[in-house]
Amino acid sequence: MPYYVYILASHSRALYTGVTNDLRRRVWQHRVGFYESHTKRYRINRLVHFETTDSARAAIAREKQIKAWTREKRMALVEQWNAGWLDLSAGWYGPP
Repeated sequence: MPYYVYILASHSRALYTGVTNDLRRRVWQHRVGFYESHTKRYRINRLVHFETTDSARAAIAREKQIKAWTREKRMALVEQWNAGWLDLSAGWYGPP
């Protein structure tokens, strides 16, 4: 089973890092504000980076590593793979 470490961003580039075993479902939950949370309050719902691993432990360790980084280092990670800060989940759920 794959596990994902993901980074979401708001339009103003507020960031959130999480881990899941179902990326499509989890991103949808963030998009619709399924839970009362930081991501709902600040509209952090655009998938800008994700990594895949086969190990839950590895995914959790990577999430903790990324969360311990400075904001600048997390932003550099996003820009390394997604320089335009495009929403990588655009089109997953049909028209907005």
